[in-house]
Amino acid sequence: MTIGGTGQAGQTGRPGRPEGGRGEKGGARTALAGLTTRGRSFLAAGVAAAVCAYVLGQPDLLRVGLLLAALPLICAAVVYRTRYRVAGSRRLAPARVPAGSEARVHLRMDNVSRLPTGLLMLQDRVPYVLGPRPRFVLDRVEAGGRREVSYRVRSDLRGRYPLGPLQLRLNDPFGMCELTRSFSTYDTLTVIPRVEALPPVRLSGEAKGYGDGRQRSLALAGDDDIIPRDYRYGDDLRRVHWRSTARYGELMVRREEQPQRARCTVLLDTRGVAYTGAGPDSAFEWAVSGAASVLVHMLERGYSVRLLTDTGNSVPGEGAEGFAGASGESADAAGLMMDTLAVVDHSDGAGLSRAYDVLRGGNEGLLMAFFGDMDEEQTAIAAKMRQRSGGALAFLLDSDTWGREPNGVPDPMNGQEERLRMLREAGWTAVSVPRGAALEELWRQADRERTGVVTASGASAREARS
Repeated sequence: MTIGGTGQAGQTGRPGRPEGGRGEKGGARTALAGLTTRGRSFLAAGVAAAVCAYVLGQPDLLRVGLLLAALPLICAAVVYRTRYRVAGSRRLAPARVPAGSEARVHLRMDNVSRLPTGLLMLQDRVPYVLGPRPRFVLDRVEAGGRREVSYRVRSDLRGRYPLGPLQLRLNDPFGMCELTRSFSTYDTLTVIPRVEALPPVRLSGEAKGYGDGRQRSLALAGDDDIIPRDYRYGDDLRRVHWRSTARYGELMVRREEQPQRARCTVLLDTRGVAYTGAGPDSAFEWAVSGAASVLVHMLERGYSVRLLTDTGNSVPGEGAEGFAGASGESADAAGLMMDTLAVVDHSDGAGLSRAYDVLRGGNEGLLMAFFGDMDEEQTAIAAKMRQRSGGALAFLLDSDTWGREPNGVPDPMNGQEERLRMLREAGWTAVSVPRGAALEELWRQADRERTGVVTASGASAREARS
């Protein structure tokens, strides 16, 4: 960027045109608009002294007035015509950060001209939720030199926040004029929900993950099976199993198969009517954070995972029925889902029917759901989601405790127990979520309740056989 003239600016390697460059028209107006309070005072005093000198006939006072008026004008002209060629860049570390954690922003200024710069003030524009606007004073930068500074940002609210553009403020040595030049590009900081580490419990459905066993399905390529099959026209001769061919007296080839990854759908209820309150400690933020924690946990365990909301939209939404999480794409899938949860907001819908329509289309494996407040009709719809799922776990937020102050007394007649009963009768492992509950403890509680249900079911089956 050429300070005081046209040029190019760059941030994070991307060029951009600075704002406020010098042009043929409006140059004097721009320079005069940059006068500081001191410069305006000197100019006013000089004009007043010149007028008084003319009225009183005092030539010495006229000289003083002309000097006072000329000084800020000369400073404005010098600052305005200063031609520094500097390039700016910004680097975020990291660019995606959990809510409540800090990220560091590194700024770098390079003097690409053959002349040294004067005193520069560097300022970066940030949203108020990330903290105060950072300002730095840069001393004289030699020709071809650089300066690096950094600052920290932090937000308790998830979202996507723009950083920039960078601004440089030029001052003259007397403080008479101050001009600002801006870069044109900016970067984005993504604040994702808090992720809580979950213990490995056996909350598996019909299809096992890599750690709990394997299901195999025929495919065009995959791991070799020790059981051969008859040769078919078109089979690759390199797949011939010679030992079995010699044993059976006919051409045999090796089967090709691949392990089928267990699936997990994380359902997030985003209906605005299902939650009360706002802010980082609200019920909706707890549900979003819980969904993020479960997504990361299941991806780490080797599951193919997708995020589904009450609107029927799924993330990542590509591949086999919207699931993702193969070995090569787990990080990309997790990043995409975290970016979605960073900006997810309340939906205008009042029901869960669209999510139910998506789930009833096939066997979804394990289903994890985070529900807000539900009436009897919506509870019945949620209960039917269990029919085609290999296993289902529901976290049902207690609307009464979340709607009150932390020291409030819950109403025992709020219907929470009835909703839990309906879900459990449909086969869900349902857990109530009071205000301030820790997801890790609820996760363990769900495992204990599931183990108890399985044990009771096994005992009943044994009694029936006897």
